Amino acid sequence: MLILASQSNTRKTLLAQAGLVFSAQPAAIDERVIETEALANGADARDVALLLAQRKAEAVSALNEGAFVIGADQTLALGTELLHKPADRAAAAAQLEHLRGKTHRLHVGVTLVQNGAVLWSDLQTAELTMRDFTAAEREDILDREGEALLSSVGGYRLEGPSIRLFETVIGDYFTILGLPLLPLLAALRAIAPELLDGKP
Repeated sequence: MLILASQSNTRKTLLAQAGLVFSAQPAAIDERVIETEALANGADARDVALLLAQRKAEAVSALNEGAFVIGADQTLALGTELLHKPADRAAAAAQLEHLRGKTHRLHVGVTLVQNGAVLWSDLQTAELTMRDFTAAEREDILDREGEALLSSVGGYRLEGPSIRLFETVIGDYFTILGLPLLPLLAALRAIAPELLDGKP
């Protein structure tokens, strides 16, 4: 049995398009508390992404004996500053303005857990540079994207109209969407190839 420890529609779509049969179960963890404690203990944005992925998978694994559980999470860092999902349109506008004309990094951690034990984990980073866009361009994107932006850590979606705000993107496309799919598939082939058969 394969379980995704998330209700992210994007992650679910990526796994389904890869032909995997799985269920989705969100993890009951307090991400901000875990992040705050990790940062207080000297962790950086990369560490936090991998730690959150692991904690999610471990929490769901504890409820599903024998299942292979995928945990994934991402952090967005502008220098040493960590940014989070905007609460509303005004927050999304402020976040986009904060990122305008700058380069930020998206760190994505993914892990595979069974019976509470981490079988494999990986961390990928993408580097994204926004254009020096105008306020009118920003508002146009906010209009086009609507509520979808509130579910994104960066307040944008590269798979949507937000791509117009970018100058360069360096990194794996799947990583940017929140799930390093190719390393994950390689891990599944090595650890549990039966899960790639497309059968429950």
